[in-house]
Amino acid sequence: MIICVLGSGGREHSLCKSISLSSKVKKIYCIPGNAGTDELAKNVNINLDNFEKILKFLKDYKVDLVIIGPEKPLVDGIVDFLEKNNIKVFGPRKIPSQLEGSKIFTKNICKNYNIPTSKFGIFENIENAINYLKNVNFPIVVKADGLASGKGVYISNNFDEAKLAVKEIFGGKFGIAKNILIEEFIKGEEMSFFIISDGKSFKIFKTAQDHKRVYEGDEGKNTGGMGAYSPSGLINEELEKKIINKIILPTLKAIEDMGEKYKGFLYAGLMISNNEPYLIEYNVRMGDPECQTILPLLKNDLIDVLIACCDEKLENQVLQWKEEKSLCVVLCSNGYPEKYKKNIEIKNLNNLSLDKNDYIFHAGTKKENGLILSNGGRVLNFVCLSTSYKKARERILDLINKLNWNNGFYRKDIGFKVIDK
Repeated sequence: MIICVLGSGGREHSLCKSISLSSKVKKIYCIPGNAGTDELAKNVNINLDNFEKILKFLKDYKVDLVIIGPEKPLVDGIVDFLEKNNIKVFGPRKIPSQLEGSKIFTKNICKNYNIPTSKFGIFENIENAINYLKNVNFPIVVKADGLASGKGVYISNNFDEAKLAVKEIFGGKFGIAKNILIEEFIKGEEMSFFIISDGKSFKIFKTAQDHKRVYEGDEGKNTGGMGAYSPSGLINEELEKKIINKIILPTLKAIEDMGEKYKGFLYAGLMISNNEPYLIEYNVRMGDPECQTILPLLKNDLIDVLIACCDEKLENQVLQWKEEKSLCVVLCSNGYPEKYKKNIEIKNLNNLSLDKNDYIFHAGTKKENGLILSNGGRVLNFVCLSTSYKKARERILDLINKLNWNNGFYRKDIGFKVIDK
């Protein structure tokens, strides 16, 4: 088979890695890819907004299956477009993708289908939002409605912080903002819960814990993700049943009631309070870096699973997982998530000695004149499988120290909630 992966981050590199292990795969293309995918696939420099050009490439190179990594093409309707042109594609269509594309879309589903979530208000301008903030209990959560690469969420501890959040969102920090969401803060612990669905049935696709805050101890600004571990330390049989019955099934029913089918990965960002799940948000693709953390645990041939999903035969698949625990630490450019420099060489990568449980996935990198250069805020993902999170983290920190890239930083405490207990 000839496979094409769309995207350029650590998630896409990990997808390419898993796909490359399949005996069914003859060739992999990655649009546009990075320095890591370049070792497993042929990178193709096409803008992901240019659907027509992507389609021409897929037809010219006789691609059998397209896997969409990032959220924006999904929200913009690339799956609908490719399906109309008889291209087999893995990922949800445009309407179901609004689960991530619009937080208000999701909140309205929660309201109509009794899905547990925080109380919320929707505001169309700065004045109304700020007036509302004068009479709320803090902390409060302020969110941009649309896509914001994981950064459009502010947990505000007082009025001044919330006011600044409102002004930044309406000021266009995350693109044009027609609406803003303000919701109550639920005390608890976050958890990422994944399923894969073919529109008829679904399978649980592991749990994870993501560390969004830039500094150790979960302090500082939100990022796209500084690290993750899988499985979550919170998951248990009773909680899993509650998540399925109270959140996942009603959501899939809502999509079905719209005349749609949900095909692809669905990532529920949850807050767990006293073993009760509350929906914070949905993502309509694998998380990043959760994908890099979870995929190395999968025993199945990933291509078999994705094809079964496209063909609505997922119920025939029995997902099998390794027993090890998985942990990921993200190495970032100095200055991230604010201003940072690009095009800085990363030496020593090829000198690192990895064993079968070690993975380095490229995120913000590119290859130029034979050199690997930084090309983003999150640069490399170090993943290790081990019998314990502590051993996995120790191994990763040792590898990062050996890399000795002085232009980056990372959190040394990923997994602290499960390691330090």
